[in-house]
Amino acid sequence: MNPTRRIVLLALLAISSGLHAQAPTDGFLCCNMRTDGAWISDSNYQESGKRIIPFGTPVKYKGLGRNRVHVEIEGKSQAIGNDYSRDIPLEAFARRYIVSEDPKAKVSRASPKIRGAIETARVTRGMTKEQVLTALGYPISSENPNLDVPRWKYWLWSFSPFVVHFDNAGRVSRVETDDDTKDKVFVE
Repeated sequence: MNPTRRIVLLALLAISSGLHAQAPTDGFLCCNMRTDGAWISDSNYQESGKRIIPFGTPVKYKGLGRNRVHVEIEGKSQAIGNDYSRDIPLEAFARRYIVSEDPKAKVSRASPKIRGAIETARVTRGMTKEQVLTALGYPISSENPNLDVPRWKYWLWSFSPFVVHFDNAGRVSRVETDDDTKDKVFVE
């Protein structure tokens, strides 16, 4: 085998073994996510008939489908849909939502006001970006390709956007939205 071909083959083997090592596994739900009973969308819309599955709920990983992560939550089959974050490889997308450490431990160390906001799927001033992710889920990557920016755009439902603003320390400073949406996503 010529040296160039051997280097390419070794590089491909290293890449494929690295991807395999990062395959999703059983774990915990990263964040509060809304379900209709069988479907959880990355948009995480608060729509009629949906309920919140709380952060830290145990998750059994079942496999990947077309833009879907098949899981079992609370004894029921669910699909986590990669509807608006398709620029993220599906395995990486799955690892966002299925985490190995139960987030309840970190949340339990937060102030009562921040804990209360997270538990009700809302945000409040002073929350870290990690706490916002736990409360609201990931902002869709098609509108938020970089999480290192000072504002994340979310949607309560398809016609109700809101923006979480972070200060220089990476903590929530305010939420920008209309009056009808603000109480549903923000705790004063």
